[in-house]
Amino acid sequence: MAIPVVDFSKLNGQDRAKTMAQIANACQEWGFFQLVNHGIPVELLERVKKVSSEFYKGEREENFNKSKEVDLLDESSEKLENVDWEDVITLLDDNEWPSKTPGFQETMKEYRFELKKLAEKVMQVMDENLGLPKGYIRKALNDGDGDNAFFGTKVSHYPPCPHPERVKGLRAHTDAGGVILLFQDDKMGGLQVLKDGEWIDVQPLPNTIVINTGDQIEVLSNGRYKSAWHRVLSPVHGIRRSIASFYNPSLKATIAPAPQLVEKTNQQVEQTYPKFVFGDYMSVYVQQKFLPKEPRFQAVRAV
Repeated sequence: MAIPVVDFSKLNGQDRAKTMAQIANACQEWGFFQLVNHGIPVELLERVKKVSSEFYKGEREENFNKSKEVDLLDESSEKLENVDWEDVITLLDDNEWPSKTPGFQETMKEYRFELKKLAEKVMQVMDENLGLPKGYIRKALNDGDGDNAFFGTKVSHYPPCPHPERVKGLRAHTDAGGVILLFQDDKMGGLQVLKDGEWIDVQPLPNTIVINTGDQIEVLSNGRYKSAWHRVLSPVHGIRRSIASFYNPSLKATIAPAPQLVEKTNQQVEQTYPKFVFGDYMSVYVQQKFLPKEPRFQAVRAV
């Protein structure tokens, strides 16, 4: 088994129907797929790789080598269940950005601009495949017609681990939000998705963008598109780069299954998923990220 790979450029040609069906199947059966020919210039992606590696080497590596994760692994022979072997920084439009690495800010801002446009194109495809009005998912995540969604970019590096059998790069979880766009290392693997009880490698492919759906897409689609469990294995050799951008709802957004996707029986609406404010969901998620997701939906139903 392999993660589906979709040629996004074929949406604009005679293979549109087939490509739409491929994306629908990937969302329904996997919750993960890889996009090739996605429209983001290769030259920009090459710059992103360069500045990210220089950023880690120049601004992050020394601190990671002194981190609690390294100390814990040195001090104990047990498995580390509550930490991740990951160096991470999150980029937002309105927070303070690293400033020492030449070209980092300019390149990453340009990259984020392109990624956000791609996310909204992917959401339009999901709208159409689900039979929803154009712009439905975007509007739900933005809490209206404005530009209120959370769009963050997590720049992660996974350094070589002396005992990868004792600590994960990132523990198994589903993502809390909407649509996630990942630019992963094109040489080093490590990302795995759970499919039918088996962990499947997300194969590294040069300059692809990996798409996965978060918990809020599961709710909006009334369970047609499930958020998938995934994890990262710690590398033995080399440093694995991973840049994930999250198009998540505004904390004030109200999330519920789209009415068009809810079965109505005798005028009674049966809802598997509750209606809730995303900020309330996040309050539960930060406590339960690495636990089963169903109790999160139940907990927020009770809020």
